Amino acid sequence: MLGLVVHENELLELQYLLKREMEEILYDLNDQRIERTVKRAMKERYRILFRLLTKVAPQSEYAQFAIPPRRENER
Repeated sequence: MLGLVVHENELLELQYLLKREMEEILYDLNDQRIERTVKRAMKERYRILFRLLTKVAPQSEYAQFAIPPRRENER
């Protein structure tokens, strides 16, 4: 476990960067030219970024980025 001390404006910048990167991943996931294996890696990165966002942002900020749990047949 690590700790981090940041100012409010730095926290807002971190939230902005995470949300921007997540939006870009969501956009790219809809691109049919990207291979399935690459999309799988992108989804994993999205999950990591989402977990980070939940630690630095209020729920109202990250709720729109939540992905519903996977069903067994979607793996």
